[in-house]
Amino acid sequence: MNQPSKGLALITGASSGIGAVYADRLARRGYDLILIARNHQRLERLATTIAGQSGRTVDVLAADLSAAADLARVERTLREDPRITMLVNNAGVGAVAPLLNADVDEMSRMIALNVDALMRLTYAIVPAFVKRGSGTIVNIASIVAVTPEALNGVYGGTKAFVLAFSQSLRHELADKGVRVQ
Repeated sequence: MNQPSKGLALITGASSGIGAVYADRLARRGYDLILIARNHQRLERLATTIAGQSGRTVDVLAADLSAAADLARVERTLREDPRITMLVNNAGVGAVAPLLNADVDEMSRMIALNVDALMRLTYAIVPAFVKRGSGTIVNIASIVAVTPEALNGVYGGTKAFVLAFSQSLRHELADKGVRVQ
């Protein structure tokens, strides 16, 4: 339980689902954590549970990544905290309504969170990872990245961006010690 830290992982969308599972698994593997999500109480409960079970340090930062000020705060954390060794971009929203039944403003908010926030957070950490010659970026996509007709096309398009962006970034950073998944 008191093993040396393998590093510090910042996880977005960490309060439930895939993000919470990543948080639990990474802590059990020896990572300290910064958990990001909108719901501060849920983050605190998860942090207390994970810290108690793993013995790792778990910090929380309540932030709505679709709000410019909150996104900028998380970007600053990524740029300024030299302990961060992993970024898990998990925050996102989905849509199942066909385009003709969808709210265009909701679709714009989805693009801002699923695409723009993910890209900005990645951009915030990559220079530090390249400078130190190590780091890991995990970008959560979806099967709809390759089968966009399965759900709302805008949602599929955002996940296709995540996949293409990640593949391009992996190629670009391959010789710099930065892993992209």
